[in-house]
Amino acid sequence: MLGSTGSIGTQALDVIRQHPDLFEAALLVANNSVQKLIEQAQEFRPAAVVIGNQDKYQEVAAALCGTGIAVLAGMDAVCERVCAPDVDVVLAAMVGFSGLRPTLAAIEAGKTIALANKETLVAAGSLVMKAARQHRVPVLPVDSEHSAIFQCLQGAGDNRLCKIHLTASGGPFRTWSRERIAAARASDALKHPNWDMGAKITIDSATMMNKGLEVIEATWLFDAAPGDIRVVVHPQSIIHSMVEFADGAVIAQMGHPDMRQPIQYALGYPARLTLNNRKLDFASLGTLTFEEPDVQRFPCLELAFKAISRGGNLPCILNAANEAAVAAYLRSAIRFYDIPDIIAACMAQVPFLQSPAVEDIFETHAAALQAASQILNR
Repeated sequence: MLGSTGSIGTQALDVIRQHPDLFEAALLVANNSVQKLIEQAQEFRPAAVVIGNQDKYQEVAAALCGTGIAVLAGMDAVCERVCAPDVDVVLAAMVGFSGLRPTLAAIEAGKTIALANKETLVAAGSLVMKAARQHRVPVLPVDSEHSAIFQCLQGAGDNRLCKIHLTASGGPFRTWSRERIAAARASDALKHPNWDMGAKITIDSATMMNKGLEVIEATWLFDAAPGDIRVVVHPQSIIHSMVEFADGAVIAQMGHPDMRQPIQYALGYPARLTLNNRKLDFASLGTLTFEEPDVQRFPCLELAFKAISRGGNLPCILNAANEAAVAAYLRSAIRFYDIPDIIAACMAQVPFLQSPAVEDIFETHAAALQAASQILNR
């Protein structure tokens, strides 16, 4: 579990808790959340844990001394341990670009990937999916929207999808005017109406960049053209996404907002296991509504479509600039609409590469972060 202490990781451990006869945690990885990692290790007894922040190694090692659990630190240790023979599935749930390197290492080792880290495909989708095909590794989506699309396609047979309808909640600012959004603080943006997520992804939801990143992810997961993906705002978050076929038939996947269902589906695929969660009561659902997204109020979505339409390393630039801008917004260093402005400036400034190699992606990420830092300093 890459990112065991985050929102996805903790819910994945609850899935393991409900099915101890089927799953066990072989490796837990966290970056800074020392106490939570220690508690998880003491409960689930993995063979190893890795703390990304090497300054916190001694604290973790002292707490787990005598347990028989190997304690390691740093990204090199993560990449080494995901290749261990006792690992069958790697749940990639680290935040941001940091998930790319260990995910590639796991693919090269032939491990099944349960992908919750959308930035991995955003930054290097062509390279990741090429490696997955080369090593015959399944990449199973964990994001609720992509899991929904994947589930809808299970009954499609040889019928190719015609269009993907990617649903979005609209975030906390769906009904706000542009003027009110412009003055919004990070504390306002962190109040998501439906989902309980980490800070970065919650801000991405407020800007609708999260949906833009999901559009890019969907193009790689389902071999779809950007023009075949439509974003539709669905405030109730009951329909998680839909696929449309050539005859106009649309298949939707539905459920209450609960990430444990897509996590469990990826871990147990193709089996559908029992899950202690809230079940749908259609009589009490009331009305399900749908809206077009407003790119005037949420320009990040349009920037994401622009990035994937041109391709190359532009999505990587978009992603890195967004990470830097969101971090600045969370510490109240910039205003809400500075986020898309910084991203657009970086996309125009960082050199474009049509066919980047792996090392080009890492260099692009660094260059985009540097460009964003210079803009922030100004």
